[in-house]
Amino acid sequence: MRFDAAVMHAVNAPLAIEQVELAPLAPDDVLVKVMATGLCHTDLEALQGSLVYPMPIVLGHEGAGIVEAIGRDVTGLHVGDHVVCSWNPHCGHCFHCERDQPILCEPFIRHQPKGLLLDGTTRLRHDGQPIHHFFTTSTHAEYTVVPRSGAIRVPKDIAFDRACVIGCAVMTGVGAVVRKAKVEAGSSVAVIGCGAVGLNALQGARIAAAARIIAVDKGSAKLERAKAFGATDVVDAGDADALEQIRALTGGRGADYVFEAAGNRATLRLSVEAARTGGNVVWLGKLGVNEETSFRWGALMGEKRIVRSSYGNARPERDFPWIVDAYMKGAIKLDELVTARIALREINDGFAALARGEGIRTVITFD
Repeated sequence: MRFDAAVMHAVNAPLAIEQVELAPLAPDDVLVKVMATGLCHTDLEALQGSLVYPMPIVLGHEGAGIVEAIGRDVTGLHVGDHVVCSWNPHCGHCFHCERDQPILCEPFIRHQPKGLLLDGTTRLRHDGQPIHHFFTTSTHAEYTVVPRSGAIRVPKDIAFDRACVIGCAVMTGVGAVVRKAKVEAGSSVAVIGCGAVGLNALQGARIAAAARIIAVDKGSAKLERAKAFGATDVVDAGDADALEQIRALTGGRGADYVFEAAGNRATLRLSVEAARTGGNVVWLGKLGVNEETSFRWGALMGEKRIVRSSYGNARPERDFPWIVDAYMKGAIKLDELVTARIALREINDGFAALARGEGIRTVITFD
């Protein structure tokens, strides 16, 4: 089987639309006909070289589509099912999986940085050479192969271009608030960085019935948009007194929960300063893996709890259908997240727009 895919051959170079070959399915494989896939900052980091992966590789980790075929050991899925791909499939029986930490699944941690599936192999080739998988999903293609635990069935009445964003941005942001931090009703929440993940953290705070939800970012356009996703108050991070504004909105103490979703040194520092004593800090943004950052020691004191959340404590089989249900009931916004739709051949233009900071989420759609 051959199909079109956007193949990355070099850092800071255009992706090439090429025909790739699919190897026979392994017993636990699910072949998905991709119907929609988002362009995420994590993909952009790989393109720009701050996230290093072997090449050639097919990027994309936010996809939805239709099950085309299944391996002989796959249960609970059928050809024709609609699925959202999870970039964190897990084996279910390693040290971390048995301790309810699937984000740390040992086969996933061992193989996915090498561009391999959970079994340590690839399914894609071009001109006889292996093509690597990105986050075990590689959804920037007409088809993708994922492990069974990476294909999550969802109702057929949700549009694919809305469903795909659940697989990364929505789960990461909403899940960080509702599943990881377990924000309590009546709490104060500050979200620093109002891109796709930050906007979904705001949605999570609204779902959790937080009393005060403070959006922190630069520029009036982003802050106005944040109000539509649940912010009760906004603070321009460019203001010299931004920290004082956050404290003033929270009784002079700082927020009960602070979610950092911008991923730079200044906002990481601000996150711990903005949390009250005894409060909670959740880091969603990230720096380069070898970059260092620093904090004022006093800001770390006062019994503050700091945690990193990569996927919102996701349990995709539980959470993806829950998010779809919430969307269908009007409790979660998905339509407003998708600000552009393009074809696969336009992917390089889409990434250029993402690098410029345009829109929220660009989605590639397939006929």
